[in-house]
Amino acid sequence: MESFKKRQTTFTLQLIGVAAILFGVHSYLLHHFASETTFFFPAWQIYVFHFVITLVLYTIINYRYSSGKTDIFNVFMVMTFIKMALAIVFLLPLILSEFENKQPDVFNFFIPYFLFLFFEVFALTKFLQKQ
Repeated sequence: MESFKKRQTTFTLQLIGVAAILFGVHSYLLHHFASETTFFFPAWQIYVFHFVITLVLYTIINYRYSSGKTDIFNVFMVMTFIKMALAIVFLLPLILSEFENKQPDVFNFFIPYFLFLFFEVFALTKFLQKQ
């Protein structure tokens, strides 16, 4: 269990750093290039969603791996599918709303989604290669 805690702490700190940098860059870009655009979701809500989902997914996979179940590919695929479903649930208020221009909000959501997914895959393959 010591390796679980070490990997979890390292990943959490890295995730905080990546999320803070991405949020800072995203906020800067929105402030300078889309200041007149009205968004349905504030950027902080999008980043909290991505942060929590990524942390939960990694924690589950890390725990299963630490429990001795090294075949985690199926777990990763199921959790990624659940993550996609939760993304749709998160966007459902926007989709069902009468909001005029939904495209900027969709881009605002899915660009960080794929960046967080990339970071998640990178972290999982990195700790699996060490073994």
